[in-house]
Amino acid sequence: MSRLRRADWLWRFAEPPERIWPALADTARFNEAAELPKHRIEEVLQQDGSVIYIGRARFGPFEISWRDIPVEWSAGRHFRHTRRFRNGPFVLMTASLALTREGAGTRADYTLEVEPANLLGRLILACGFFRNTERTFTRLIGGIADYAAGRAEQPYAAKGAALSDEASKRLQAQLRQVEAEGVRPALTRRLGTLIVEGSELDLQHIRPLRLARQWGEPEREVIELGLRAVRAGLLTLQWELLCPNCRGAKAGAATLERLPRGAHCATCNIDYERDFSRNVELTFRPSPAIRPLSEGEFCLFSPMTTPHVAVQQTLAPGETRDVPAELAFGAYRLRTLHPGGAAPVEWNSGGFPAVVADSKGVHAGPPAPPGMVRLENRGEREVTLVVESRAWVAEALTAHRATTMQSFRDLFATEILRPGDEAGIGQVTLMFTDLRGSTALYGRIGDAAAYRLVREHFAFLAETVREHDGAVIKTIGDAVMAAFSDPSRALAAALAVQGRVAAFNRDHPDGGGAEGDGVVIKLGLHTGACIAVSLNGRLDYFGGTVNLAARLQGQSRGGDIVVSEDLANDPAVAGQLAKLGAQPETALVKGIETPVAFRRIVGVAG
Repeated sequence: MSRLRRADWLWRFAEPPERIWPALADTARFNEAAELPKHRIEEVLQQDGSVIYIGRARFGPFEISWRDIPVEWSAGRHFRHTRRFRNGPFVLMTASLALTREGAGTRADYTLEVEPANLLGRLILACGFFRNTERTFTRLIGGIADYAAGRAEQPYAAKGAALSDEASKRLQAQLRQVEAEGVRPALTRRLGTLIVEGSELDLQHIRPLRLARQWGEPEREVIELGLRAVRAGLLTLQWELLCPNCRGAKAGAATLERLPRGAHCATCNIDYERDFSRNVELTFRPSPAIRPLSEGEFCLFSPMTTPHVAVQQTLAPGETRDVPAELAFGAYRLRTLHPGGAAPVEWNSGGFPAVVADSKGVHAGPPAPPGMVRLENRGEREVTLVVESRAWVAEALTAHRATTMQSFRDLFATEILRPGDEAGIGQVTLMFTDLRGSTALYGRIGDAAAYRLVREHFAFLAETVREHDGAVIKTIGDAVMAAFSDPSRALAAALAVQGRVAAFNRDHPDGGGAEGDGVVIKLGLHTGACIAVSLNGRLDYFGGTVNLAARLQGQSRGGDIVVSEDLANDPAVAGQLAKLGAQPETALVKGIETPVAFRRIVGVAG
């Protein structure tokens, strides 16, 4: 006779499954709201390359340990999470969720299965274990409905923290300091509320882009709020090296100088290198002097910890499984949870390609029936198969984006790499500008007046670059080098620079350019890969992308914008260039043997 005990709950929501899934599948947040203790995870590498996860937590006077089985799920549909206990009152505990669309709403079926290990376990189950669980569920479910309907930022009310009098005074003083630096009071109030009332899950890794989305505020303002809060001592800054598979932070440092060049993810059992534009993220957390946070996990395998994973299933040797899934056409990667190969797919029509694992790795098979994902394990050992979107997490403030913001470079000028170190950047867009006829300008109005004009022109360029989320990297004589993480923002900044030149000249009537018409700016743009290095105590860029961007500025006649073909081919830029009537040209440039193709935009100087 089975000793397994089971309880079922049924909830109905007015909102569709895609609105309910992010709440009920966020098991880490759910566990924190249910006031379950954090636990420690030990990752034990096996000879076949897989990993066993051992959890440990204290419940009253007892320390319980268990094997955490990787969660199985199909995003928006169902999940199943099992723990096999090594000691304590239970042998096994499994939580399952299934969401079904009912008209415009959702039916949610939740099942909890528990197998007692001994007399104590049977007594716990007999004395109201499931009733107490139901009371917790009842307390939390109402928040999910408010969240799904857009009436709440989070599905579960956070417990928050009771700050000491000293910490509260320090918090208010530091918030006033941030405000004094020009940050809007509405933002500082929201940050203060988050620090006091926020969940530990949110405070361990404060992501400014996520806050901006939740608060409905401009991203740049929220990023600058965090940076200034670090300067005030309210927050601490973290550089985190994210695993390209699970996206967990497996290495990190408080400064770029201490950030390792690579890391090992024990969860996925892979080694990986850093890339500033892909997997180095800047996050914040409260200063321990304000609100210290405990260490540990609320749930290692929460589906919402890896929202890019659409399907994750564990298959026995020789098993084939069809899993209902609602996937959008696009770019995916098929892989195993642990080392075992991966296969990129571009899915644009028909059924989704089968995910096939064998002794040679993972590859795509024939299309599955519509609305299904077919998984096949042709190997001789158990394997966890994963279908994931190839789009990187949208809410990560990458090191590349952070270090190409003017506010970061102004506030953290000493944030540099170790001498001799370098960091790869998958794509950066560079702007080079120069003044046309600057030598004649000095002769025309005199050295002192020309120097003042050039300095004010630098300030004008820096302000425009900052407004478009870029940063001035350095000045070289009368020239400026600026960097942007977003190609379309770089083009917008270039258009703004040339569009505002006339206004700048009106404000400086004594400027008088080489031909008496004020300053005339030459401008070139290029995008591509490069490396970040430390040069003269500041972060700088090096490589062919930098050289070509500078050469393209040399092709500018002044008042126009020269755009490389690489930048012109960016999807977000191509449409703008067509509207602007950019004309194709080629020219020989210094250092490159073959002619270089580019586009020229004219008639944009205001």
